[in-house]
Amino acid sequence: VEGDLTDRDCVLQLLATHEPDTVLHTAAQPSAPYSSINGERALYTQRNNVSMTLNLLHGLHECGLSNTHFIETTTTGIYGAPEFPIPEGGLDVERKGGEDSVPFPAMGGSWYHQAKSFDAANMRLAASEFEFPMSEVRTAIVYGTETAETRAHASPTRFDSDDYFGTVVNRFGAQAVAGYPITVYGKGEQRKPMVSLEDAVESLARLVEEGHSGESGVDVYNQVTRPVAIVELGETIAEVGAEFDLDAEVKHYENPRNEDEEHKMEMENDRFME
Repeated sequence: VEGDLTDRDCVLQLLATHEPDTVLHTAAQPSAPYSSINGERALYTQRNNVSMTLNLLHGLHECGLSNTHFIETTTTGIYGAPEFPIPEGGLDVERKGGEDSVPFPAMGGSWYHQAKSFDAANMRLAASEFEFPMSEVRTAIVYGTETAETRAHASPTRFDSDDYFGTVVNRFGAQAVAGYPITVYGKGEQRKPMVSLEDAVESLARLVEEGHSGESGVDVYNQVTRPVAIVELGETIAEVGAEFDLDAEVKHYENPRNEDEEHKMEMENDRFME
């Protein structure tokens, strides 16, 4: 079925007709650089992403689908880059004799990341008002181009390596193949959370099969296997490229971003790895 999730009537018709056991919501304008081109793109990104999630949340409630498991992939970018290990979801805060578990503050570094922060906040609000189970999967940078299923069906995934939609792994790979220097900005020692495409797909499939934990509120998972330094990625791709007679060389350039050159980006992921 082709449809637009920003169209409320379309969403209501889909849910009422199919009465799904699970809704796995992965639709979004997914690019931080695209969202930061100008005000028009920033507005489109937030209006598009937030309205889709709201339509699905209210649609499930209004269609009476109280047992449907709603799963959304957001992003680890919601957390920003704090100088302490990032929790899996919220924070346990003790202040002036009282304590509580509170949502992690929205510290995203782009209009896209903030759109996903709004989604996370709207899911928490929906969990307090509606009855159906919800899970939020905060996805790290995904690398890889294939899964066992795409190989079996000769159905390749998209490979974006441009300035707006390409990931750093894809950019480095494309540069190596094209014979350009692998461009590492600054020292490249910032560690970024990563997850392979196969692990990302497999974990989502397991979550669909196993369902919600049954605990109150939204289940939050940090979908990340490990952090990797940007320079380590470049050097690894250069080494692999040499095995295919590619003359790939890592070169360092001035960093256009104002960021910590050696950030560790430690992230808890115990719940996800279970």
